[in-house]
Amino acid sequence: MADGKDASLNRRAFKAGIFYIACQLFVRGITFLMTPVFTRLLSQEQYNQYKIFESWLLIFAPVMSLCLWRSVECAKYDVKEKFNEYVSSVQTLSYLSISVFFVIFLIFRRQAEALCGMNDFMLLIAFLYTYAHTSIFYMQRREKQMMRYKASTTLTAATVIPATLLSVLLVVLGKRAGHEDALMQLRIAGYYIPMIIGGFTVAILMAVQGKKLVDRSYWSYALHFSLPLIPEVLSIQIMNQADKLMVTRMVGDIPGSIFAVATTVSYIIWILEDSVWNAWLPWMYEKISRNEAGEIRGSWSTLMHGFGVISWGLVLFAPEIIRVLGGKKYAAAIWLIAPMVTGTLFRFYSYSYTAIQNFHKKTKFVAISTVSVMFLNVFLNYVGIRSFGYQAAAYTTAFSYMVLMIMQAFMEQRLTGTQIIPLPTTLCISCAYFIICIVTMATFRFPFWGRCILALIAAPIALWYFLPRLKDIRMLMKKKK
Repeated sequence: MADGKDASLNRRAFKAGIFYIACQLFVRGITFLMTPVFTRLLSQEQYNQYKIFESWLLIFAPVMSLCLWRSVECAKYDVKEKFNEYVSSVQTLSYLSISVFFVIFLIFRRQAEALCGMNDFMLLIAFLYTYAHTSIFYMQRREKQMMRYKASTTLTAATVIPATLLSVLLVVLGKRAGHEDALMQLRIAGYYIPMIIGGFTVAILMAVQGKKLVDRSYWSYALHFSLPLIPEVLSIQIMNQADKLMVTRMVGDIPGSIFAVATTVSYIIWILEDSVWNAWLPWMYEKISRNEAGEIRGSWSTLMHGFGVISWGLVLFAPEIIRVLGGKKYAAAIWLIAPMVTGTLFRFYSYSYTAIQNFHKKTKFVAISTVSVMFLNVFLNYVGIRSFGYQAAAYTTAFSYMVLMIMQAFMEQRLTGTQIIPLPTTLCISCAYFIICIVTMATFRFPFWGRCILALIAAPIALWYFLPRLKDIRMLMKKKK
């Protein structure tokens, strides 16, 4: 009977996960595919300023909402049938927190705008989007934890697709009308206003479904879980964005725009990693809750190698990718791809260690290591940029993510007495792909067809490793419920 339940869980998790990954890649890939459009419509200064605006938004949303949406995954196992009530109530607390930040920013508006490089319009959009995106966070976490993805993905598509198309249209019309100075504002308005409308729609929907806006016991649970995570989330976002912000401040908008385009390439692998991780995490938590953690190791090893191979492919064809994304004026970005994608890889590998700590509600320990590495990263970025140029920030950030991965692994061992994924295994795989990607940069002087031959030579090795595992997946899909 237990085997039947396990098989049912595996099928449900796998099918829901595949649907989620496919839809996320489609929806979020649209934004990526628009990069070549905007790098050509906007000046390098405008493109970099827009990416800086994006960077601030990625810091605002998790911090101002108090990261309370991070508690949704574990709350499912504690509140059970009152799950919708919990999500609705805790969303209210996030909105109250954002409102407090909004008032503070209004009081110190000039100082805040100078720090963030925003005007009044941008600051207003930033806060409205913070409200809206927080609700999207809640819905996505609730739906994926229930292994339901159609509603959240459909709603995301219904906002992202029109928002992307509208932003392109407004920038094209503004450029034709000669409003060169307003192109960045038009880009912001076209994309974020539809996203804000969609997010507030989600907020109302979840409030109606939950039928409870205030519950002190839920608030206490969420605060106990999430408050220790604020330093962690803030630190991760600073690590994600500090290199771009520091390059711009220390070197200028042109190098900053080159760095931003290279970051967009690492965003390819991040989209895949984030989508797969969010689809895989509910299954992982279910296995841990059933004391079946031993089954996790094999599938995680497959994911590690899978993303390692994809990262290598991005590095191998970096010259062509950059040529498409930005053209000749961004050609220097090719030398940043290898450290950036492997840094993203190290961050993905560390997820397995932080997830275990979060499951056991040891969130303050997750924050300790993350905050420590954040300070290390900012220091190394500063020293590296001053000593070796802006390219050094890509390497210092990658190194910092490796340190974070090691620290989180040791923390998991200390807190739980075991490691589901042994650190030596993770380190061997990490170092191997880092070395392979760095060495691959030597092939940039080869013609395109020469690098295609290298890919064809590597293909049989990849097939030898992955085909048996794909066969297991097909068997899983063919089994009847």
